[in-house]
Amino acid sequence: MNRFPISPSFMRRPIQLVQATVILLLVLAAQRLAAQAPWAAVGPAGGDARSFAAVPGQPSHIYMGTTNSWLYESVDRGATWHRLSKLDPSDDLILDHILVDTANPATVYVAAWTVDHPDGGLWISHDGGKSWVISQGLRGQSVRAFVRAPSNSRMFFAGTLEGVFRSADAGATWTLISPQGSRELHEVESLAVDPVDSNIVYAGTWHLPWKTLDGGKTWNNIKQGLIDDSDVFSIIIDPVNPLTVFLSACSGIYKSDTAAELFHKIQGIPASARRTRVLKQDPFNRDTVYAGTTEGLYKTVDGGKTFLRMTGPDVIVNDVFVDPADTQHVLLATDRSGVLYSRDAGMSFVAANEGFSGRKVEALLVDAAKPSRLYAGVVNDKTYGGVFVSENGGAAWDHIGEGLEGRDVFALAQAPDGAVLAGTNHGIFMLFPGTAITAGPHWWPRNTIQNFLIKKSVVVRKGKKVPVETRIKDKQAVLLGRVYALDLSGPAWLASTSSGLLTSVDQGATWQGHIVLGSTEYLTVAVRGATMVAARRDMLVVSTDAGLTWSVSALPPGITRIDRAAFSPDGTLWLGGREGVNLSHDLGKNWLWIERLPFRDVNDLCYDPAQGKVLVSSRNSDFVYVIDPVALNWKWTRTGWKVFLIRTAAGHMLAASLYDGVLVEPHPVATAGTRD
Repeated sequence: MNRFPISPSFMRRPIQLVQATVILLLVLAAQRLAAQAPWAAVGPAGGDARSFAAVPGQPSHIYMGTTNSWLYESVDRGATWHRLSKLDPSDDLILDHILVDTANPATVYVAAWTVDHPDGGLWISHDGGKSWVISQGLRGQSVRAFVRAPSNSRMFFAGTLEGVFRSADAGATWTLISPQGSRELHEVESLAVDPVDSNIVYAGTWHLPWKTLDGGKTWNNIKQGLIDDSDVFSIIIDPVNPLTVFLSACSGIYKSDTAAELFHKIQGIPASARRTRVLKQDPFNRDTVYAGTTEGLYKTVDGGKTFLRMTGPDVIVNDVFVDPADTQHVLLATDRSGVLYSRDAGMSFVAANEGFSGRKVEALLVDAAKPSRLYAGVVNDKTYGGVFVSENGGAAWDHIGEGLEGRDVFALAQAPDGAVLAGTNHGIFMLFPGTAITAGPHWWPRNTIQNFLIKKSVVVRKGKKVPVETRIKDKQAVLLGRVYALDLSGPAWLASTSSGLLTSVDQGATWQGHIVLGSTEYLTVAVRGATMVAARRDMLVVSTDAGLTWSVSALPPGITRIDRAAFSPDGTLWLGGREGVNLSHDLGKNWLWIERLPFRDVNDLCYDPAQGKVLVSSRNSDFVYVIDPVALNWKWTRTGWKVFLIRTAAGHMLAASLYDGVLVEPHPVATAGTRD
């Protein structure tokens, strides 16, 4: 292997040459690694599930939509899952509606939208979900509702932010049937079609429902009996008696016995659970209706006269599947807890997430004494999140959230004595050394900030007045804000928090520190003995006295964003950021830029003592680079997933993906892609 090309940071090649080099290397990498097996997603199981659809006549064959563009599949009635396909290169499609063609089950339709901007569309597969094309007529549309006419299998309706669209040719072409540019009939969240007459369509918007009797030529507002300005999330029509219509809105659940001429509000669901995202009728017991709300699943068996909550209030239900072959079999697609499975018509539920992980892992820790023990810190999952632990390298995971109370976990670190600290969105918590993982461990807060004052005085020594400064304890404070990063490897522990850079010399019992140089947004820290560094996006600070004092260090010229800092054992400081990787042997006085690393936007960088290498990854790439810090050469491997951070355990690499939990490298360790 040749030595890794490096340059002083002030020396840059012309940008066109750099870009050409990067493109060439990426092409070579793709050619060499085409046959490399992708890494395996191993959990933690669960996350956000959005929608279900079964293959007609095959209720054991079910598709599931997620919030990250991926479609999952089950062939055992939802007991286990596997990833089937990704509809779009982006990671932010919400797959909210799935339909399977009744005449040709290999044809599958998925309607999707995105969270942060009005985008989405309708994707169509003709090979059972293996490959997809986007319907041009709905390209770029945020499709929030999607239904098929019960009386015409080739007629579909789609609700978007612009209005109601109809297709009479199974999704090949689309026509807007609501008034163009209407100030009222837009932002369509729900649709329902009369079981006999496909010209009769109901549309629920973010501000009341509408109905057409003539295929969209005219529309009438059907708000009689509803609270004004109700967001309408779901509409269902009784397939035998279409006069019976159920409607869910932000103001509650309503029922009409007059084909929506007049609604009356159903009692029995508390006001706190008004956001009913989905209504689903039992296909055989029509008086049985399930209501999936943001505070649990409710069920009526008497046509809406009474409702009973079937789950705890912490369950957020996005979709309900009632097995047409066995109505005792019910599935819930939920936020955070993934898929819940019932064999007794909703009386009890168990998790059914084997093969499905939609967790966002922000922190990943390998136990120093037992490398097969992994800790994963997750965000956005409330009581279903916090920290998960695996005792077998990711093959199985246990939730250890007691004491965290639903906090997001952004950082995990281990002390030399085995203690584990979790940095959360609301303070620091500890698993004490020797805690038995199998005994349901408890996290304990370590959030005391002990402030000090400097008292100046004059004393007489040997007849001379001598000024003296005495450090005395001041009032204590409590760390209540976010923790960005932790490093427990030195004699003093270092934490970057929204209260400033804090250090502890008593194993986390108390912390000392403050806002450093006017900033609290230090996103990464690194410690080597008494030397500490911390970096925010555009500034690097250094302490050589274990955090008592800090000073600004020069940045590599041209750098615009820092994401990660790390030390290698010889004292070399490594920085990863938008411009790639830089290193310094003298704490920032001089910098070298690793010029020909075939990607930029380095979001994670760490020194791995087991290999003696520096690991580098980017959330915009599925490549991982392993750098020899002495020989300055590198190897690459391809994960097949976009990677948030990279670590090693027991001789192989593992990573946190952006939205799919923990990834594990196939055995043996890949060596393909050596730069030679």
